[in-house]
Amino acid sequence: MSYDFDKAIERRGTNCLKYDFAKERGRSAELLPLWVADMDFETAPCVKERLQKAVEHGIYGYSEGKEEYFRAVHDWYERYYDWDVKKEWLVRTPGVVFALAACVRAFTQKGDAVLLQQPVYYPFSEVILDNERELVNSPLVLRDGRYEMNFEDLEAKIVSEKVKLFLLCSPHNPVGRVWSEAELRKVGEICLRHGVLVVSDEIHSDFTWPGKKHIVFASLDPAFSDIAVTCTAPSKTFNLAGLQISNIFIENKTLRGRFLKAVAQAGYSQVGLFGLIACQTAYEEGHEWLEELKAYLHENLLFVKSFLKEQMPEVKLIEPEGTYLLWLDFRGLSLNGEQLEELIVKKAKLWLDSGRMFGPDGTGFERINIACPRSVLCRAMKQLRDAVQGCGDREAVDSTEC
Repeated sequence: MSYDFDKAIERRGTNCLKYDFAKERGRSAELLPLWVADMDFETAPCVKERLQKAVEHGIYGYSEGKEEYFRAVHDWYERYYDWDVKKEWLVRTPGVVFALAACVRAFTQKGDAVLLQQPVYYPFSEVILDNERELVNSPLVLRDGRYEMNFEDLEAKIVSEKVKLFLLCSPHNPVGRVWSEAELRKVGEICLRHGVLVVSDEIHSDFTWPGKKHIVFASLDPAFSDIAVTCTAPSKTFNLAGLQISNIFIENKTLRGRFLKAVAQAGYSQVGLFGLIACQTAYEEGHEWLEELKAYLHENLLFVKSFLKEQMPEVKLIEPEGTYLLWLDFRGLSLNGEQLEELIVKKAKLWLDSGRMFGPDGTGFERINIACPRSVLCRAMKQLRDAVQGCGDREAVDSTEC
């Protein structure tokens, strides 16, 4: 590999949410954190170099993206997703969650129903409830170790609850599904039939595993694009979350106008200079780095899969099709919520994301972030194994080299 993803980089003392705010979040600083969805890797060297030049210039005033910025974004989505986006569709925001909240405010009124599919990324629930909308859940169904949409339930609830807006997570966080064309078409047909707008969070689209390909919902049919808001960002892909840049695509001019009004009502205008530079550079020059990163992350995935099978068969991996976030099923340990929390935090000394954060359908599960050097991941899995084996009568057998 040209890039050293095994390199351990000290993040403590950098105002890092993942490592520096355990006390503020009611956690012990001794816990090994594999929770929030950023990576413990440096971004692509090309991005660092371009940002360093901007820092040396010394003036960080108001900035906007020019034609070169749009061309970089356009070419990325054309190259990887065969999606020909138009410049007028693009609205830049500081983040995807900001855009989700703006959509809720732009396209619904207080008391209106907004649908999601739990277990799902917990800010989906927050932007619905914090804006005084009604949360409607059409739970995903776990069948033979794989999550599926329940289309009958989805459509029935859209009708019975008079749903106005559907927050679609694609690829799905945390269960790791990469929705098929048939599934996305079914979603589109149901929503068209009942006049429901689709806000598709596609921030994890660049991370799919062998045999799977992400499909942009809006790219499937002009009718789908007419009811869709597509939320994208380079932040997961290139580890740029702190630079606050997202690209939101809305083809429908009326919907785009309503969205822009909601953004303006929040008092937001220009995105930051460094986010613009980082995004453009990453999409222009970061292809090789990303391919090597994905290969490394896939090896991390295979490591966890093998480790669980050989040393923790009680804990099941929900086989991911995408994202660097793994969904682990601890229900085989027959622990209640408090007992599972004690196992993870007090015995394994890990900071993961409890499945309960993602809705009641996540009870008994934990989300773990594998975007870290393998030595860190190996340490975490050993700590987890020792805690799990301490629950039973088996002796811990360490046959794994970090």
